[in-house]
Amino acid sequence: MKELQGIKQRFGIIGNYDGLNRAIDIAVQVAPTDLSVLITGESGTGKEVFPQIIHHFSSRKHGQYIAVNCGAIPEGTIDSELFGHEKGSFTGATDSRKGYFEVADGGTIFLDEVAELPLSTQVRLLRVLETGEYIRVGSSKVQKTNVRVIAASNVDVVKAIERDRFREDLFYRLNTVPVKIPPLRERGEDIFLLFRKFAGDFAEKYRMPAIMLSNEARNILLNYAWPGNVRQLKNITEQISIIEREREIGAETLHAYLPDYTGIKLPAVIKKEDEKSFSSEREILYKILFDMRSDMNDLKKLVFDLIRSEQIDASFQETNSGMINSLFQKPRSDDAVSGTSDEVPARHGTADIQDTEEVVEESLSLAGKEVEMIKKALGKYNGKRKLAAIELGISERTLYRKIKEYEIEL
Repeated sequence: MKELQGIKQRFGIIGNYDGLNRAIDIAVQVAPTDLSVLITGESGTGKEVFPQIIHHFSSRKHGQYIAVNCGAIPEGTIDSELFGHEKGSFTGATDSRKGYFEVADGGTIFLDEVAELPLSTQVRLLRVLETGEYIRVGSSKVQKTNVRVIAASNVDVVKAIERDRFREDLFYRLNTVPVKIPPLRERGEDIFLLFRKFAGDFAEKYRMPAIMLSNEARNILLNYAWPGNVRQLKNITEQISIIEREREIGAETLHAYLPDYTGIKLPAVIKKEDEKSFSSEREILYKILFDMRSDMNDLKKLVFDLIRSEQIDASFQETNSGMINSLFQKPRSDDAVSGTSDEVPARHGTADIQDTEEVVEESLSLAGKEVEMIKKALGKYNGKRKLAAIELGISERTLYRKIKEYEIEL
């Protein structure tokens, strides 16, 4: 425990969360080996500290330590940066240049955001990991290097592999020892420790009293999702320290710096690349109405099956006849927009339910909207049913049935 606290103090790590302690322990244990390490965690969690821990406790600690942000280097120059180039190998190459793998020979190289590497560069990196060999850009001479590689990524590398954006063989080579850094929202009381540390640092930096939190503000801090993790907490603490005159920060003041706070602790929302988008709010509304109709049909079918199987007895039907009638009521043509009807049968017996079976698949005042939505999708794709079905979120077979049912002309 004393050794763990000493490591935290040396590298400026704040917190006692078990997941954080476990990550530090793994880093220390793997340090004496030359195994490749892949550090994963959301942006802002402090992944850049762990390669330094590994390098410090390794036999390479007297060698070079180089950190490279792969996402910040243009694709056209990344090979030159990592592996070097020969004079005249490309426009602007007026001299030969050593790459990071040559400079860091005998030491450690940290590849941050490794998933951003182009596929061609990933092939070169895989060769270095497997054989220690590389070739400068514009050269045919094979060179050797003895470098410990530590990589980090804030994206799901497995999903990147599925999208053919990351080589699977490189992933397994880098992921010899995985280290996962927990997000801030999972670290509980660590949030208060970090806030107090940042508040004290900024008070000293700007020569002012440190800010404090009211009990309500502490609850907000604890329940916020922190999509930017520790980096976001530090930035917000600095903003409040500079801007606010009052040194005790209440819930209302803190709300102003967390505009997306909902009061419920949820993970950060990340939009998927393959998520369907709509060009207007109207199309979103149509999609919601379409889904509501499907849900209502499922509900009607469930009630019908229960009554038919006599799982709902006659006394319940008698007592709740109004609710059941309204559920199975087929709207008249002049009630299509309002969804109302003056005709309500007295009650549903078994015979009545038999007559409602054909109503289960009928529209609940949404038929007009559904037709309009289908026509719009077909028009958008020039009558191509497959593309229109994808846009609507239904199968092509279902779309064909709807076209036939509503007699939509193509």
